[in-house]
Amino acid sequence: MIANMKAELITRFKTVMDDGGVMELVVWRVPEPVPPTEHGYKYRAVYAVAGQRLVGFDNERGKGDHQHAGDQELPYNFTSVDQLVEDFIAAVDAARSAT
Repeated sequence: MIANMKAELITRFKTVMDDGGVMELVVWRVPEPVPPTEHGYKYRAVYAVAGQRLVGFDNERGKGDHQHAGDQELPYNFTSVDQLVEDFIAAVDAARSAT
């Protein structure tokens, strides 16, 4: 039965910032966790300027929940969709303040 279930879009937004950067976040509820995560969400969030990713959050199969800060890849503790949105916006704000 679960194999026939489809992913459900939870939220999606895309914004072009005043610096020309693009901020985008997409979250899906999935019928089965994306290994090695244990929650039922698949997500990606990115803030890029001139085609260069400055901030990113995602849960890639095999890697699990993680974030990107410039060239660094760090673990991310996913707790909820709301917290992900807050963490992403805070990271974008911090990246924009640093430039």
